Amino acid sequence: MDAHPILAIIGGSGLYHMPGLKDVSEHDLNTPFGKPSAPIITGTLESTQVAFLARHGLGHHISPGEVNYCANLYALKSLGVERVVSISACGSLREDYVPGDLVVPDQIFDLTRDRRRSFFGDGLVAHIGVADPFCPDLSAQLLEAIKATGATVHRGGTFLTVEGPRFSTKAESNVYRSWGMSLIGMTTSPEAFLAREAELCYTVMAHVTDYDVWHLEQEPVSVDAVITVLNRNTQVATQAIANLAKHLMRERCCECEHALATALITQPERVPPETRLKLDLLVRKYLK
Repeated sequence: MDAHPILAIIGGSGLYHMPGLKDVSEHDLNTPFGKPSAPIITGTLESTQVAFLARHGLGHHISPGEVNYCANLYALKSLGVERVVSISACGSLREDYVPGDLVVPDQIFDLTRDRRRSFFGDGLVAHIGVADPFCPDLSAQLLEAIKATGATVHRGGTFLTVEGPRFSTKAESNVYRSWGMSLIGMTTSPEAFLAREAELCYTVMAHVTDYDVWHLEQEPVSVDAVITVLNRNTQVATQAIANLAKHLMRERCCECEHALATALITQPERVPPETRLKLDLLVRKYLK
């Protein structure tokens, strides 16, 4: 058994704890970027060490734009996590992604405005590659884990992240559809990009809760509608996570763990000591 958690689950709307964890511990951490959304819970699930973090805090008191994404990912990395599965409620922007379905997307379109998007700066510049923003290997494993539950799941699609916390206007929703977007949510950006900077594998289990506001034959999205679908899907989500934990490949077969190798451009001797210390967890193997 692994001595530290290698798989993390970031729970979104409707999933605030991780059923089935054994030998549970709670970690109230601080990071150079502040405190995570909530204490991180670790334990054993299907013989795999797993960490769980409630993205919106205990009792869902943190708005999407207020989430400290840097602290969340940094804290998970500090515990030894290598792979992250995000649980995300989302709206569908296409007819065939039906409320109640699950999606493992393969692209992101970022329309957020007011969020910190990088760990880097303050004298250390990194240009991270995110042409394919989700880990293909972890996404494939997650897809199989969801399929094993018998739920309807789709592979692929572009996940549009908006600033929120409000829902879309009809004009916005129809424009997003005209762009070819598949899903709309409020938290995947910058979470996916920060995960790549932290050299973590990252994927999303997206729960389609509604048709946003574009569908003429369906009621516009509401909090009640979102929670109703999420409550129905909770068992599917927890079973899929258990399936993933049970069959998770111990060795990573992707390039995520080397993402910074070609991203750092600042000459090491020019990095301020305080920045080097702040980012040591991420860059120590590159800044000798």
